[in-house]
Amino acid sequence: MSTRSGSKGGRPRAPVLSGGPGEGPSDADALYDHRTAPERDVERALGAPGAYPFTRGLHPGGYRDRLWTMRQYAGFGTAEESNRRYRYLLAQGQTGLSVAFDLPTQMGRDGDHPSARGEVGRVGVAVSTLGDMRRLFEGLPLGEVSTSMTINATAPILLALYLAVGEEQGVPPAALRGTVQNDILKEYVARGTYIYPPRPSLRLIRDVFAFAGEQLPSFNTISISGYHMREAGATAAQELGFTLADGIEYVRTALDAGLDIDRFGAQLSFFFNGHNNLLEEVAKFRAARRLWARIMRERFGSKNERAQQLRFHCQTAGVTLQAQQPHVNVVRVALQALAAVLGGCQSLHTNSFDEALGLPTEPAATLALRTQQVIAYETGVTDFVDPLGGSYAVEALTDRIEHAAEGFIARVDELGGMVAAIEQGYVQREIQASAYRYQLEIEDKRRIVVGQNEFVSEAAPVPVLRVDPALEQQQCERLAAWRAARDAPACAGALAALDAAARREDANLMPPVLAAVKAGATVGEVSDVLRGVFGEHVESVTV
Repeated sequence: MSTRSGSKGGRPRAPVLSGGPGEGPSDADALYDHRTAPERDVERALGAPGAYPFTRGLHPGGYRDRLWTMRQYAGFGTAEESNRRYRYLLAQGQTGLSVAFDLPTQMGRDGDHPSARGEVGRVGVAVSTLGDMRRLFEGLPLGEVSTSMTINATAPILLALYLAVGEEQGVPPAALRGTVQNDILKEYVARGTYIYPPRPSLRLIRDVFAFAGEQLPSFNTISISGYHMREAGATAAQELGFTLADGIEYVRTALDAGLDIDRFGAQLSFFFNGHNNLLEEVAKFRAARRLWARIMRERFGSKNERAQQLRFHCQTAGVTLQAQQPHVNVVRVALQALAAVLGGCQSLHTNSFDEALGLPTEPAATLALRTQQVIAYETGVTDFVDPLGGSYAVEALTDRIEHAAEGFIARVDELGGMVAAIEQGYVQREIQASAYRYQLEIEDKRRIVVGQNEFVSEAAPVPVLRVDPALEQQQCERLAAWRAARDAPACAGALAALDAAARREDANLMPPVLAAVKAGATVGEVSDVLRGVFGEHVESVTV
């Protein structure tokens, strides 16, 4: 049995599942065997791979039938710059696109808006017009590649732009594949790129669900995201509990609008963080599938197994990357990616080792992709379905995380649902408290971070990607030219029609948004129309 931190011959050991009531393990939890394994209904708890409750995975053959999608998140500068990076990554073996948008685009501001100054193209690609979207996907066959777009408050607008470009390529909506993140609730908790108040934002999500159910059967209408809550300091159990609580809120919103759970439920997807504790992360992913399957079947009455399946994308944990000794991040990313694969992810992004310093350079992005390829083709783990299933430790951790996550979901239910819990500051306080405890563990050396608080040494500097400031001026000039060339009366008419639709609660806003962007309206102009109707959200919770 290992000794406690500070004991002779021992080592610092941060608690697994730290942060929740009764979650921390005792020293006795270091060993699991037949004597500690609980009596369980194996069929109910685990089932078979590909069968309810999907603890052991969504497909009977696991990765033997099909590997996960290798989807490297990328985007910076102008559409042309990002397009070159996408072409490069696809040539290197990437199997799906993942678009990062800059902050002005995420916040519904055009690149020439005063508040966008200095941010255009900095943390993602600048997209304000249909012309920008055309250049972003030029030469990329949208009918053959799936595209994930990390966009939330302006998700309906960017989805409309994507549809318009697909149409120009001759690709019908039914043939488009991909995901739009479209998860606004976590923005109020952990990320901050919201525009409108929560309730009208939920209406926009509802409208995307309904529209995509008719027009985009192969598109995931939302990526319900725990990733950002984990980055903000949530524990594994909090990440799982609060993410599924968000999912419950979205399902309720859709049901209240009369949508069919077995139809829209099949187009839901999830997005989780791949953190450092390998076995805990594997257990988290397995618990997520089991818990969501039960929520959809037992709470909401779903009959369609596709709607009960939790399909998820994983990204390795950016918050764990260190600026000190950045090459050590390669090891962290490899182990986090391995956890995602052992846990059964459907798609995966591996961070680049230089991301604590700046946007990924091309060599660093290539190495991140190669990490996935080595796991897929050289380690042998893909030869097995749920290879850690049945492990005494993994099964015990899976049960423990599920139980802790259920506790957080129950508390959210008591508060009236996720919107009410966010408005009351409950979720924010829980995550902040966990983040504070985590930081204290590092400062007290109860949690060792190699290169930061132990094993510190000088490291050779690494190249850092710099976005050319001149690109911002180019984007502003393009915007001016776009506005001058478009049919101004047609654009104004389309925006007026959107305004009228937004004032009618029963109207689906996707068709008028699509009409507006086809008429030449910019992301900022469409967002401003909705601002005029819905207002802007101002954080007022004291946490």
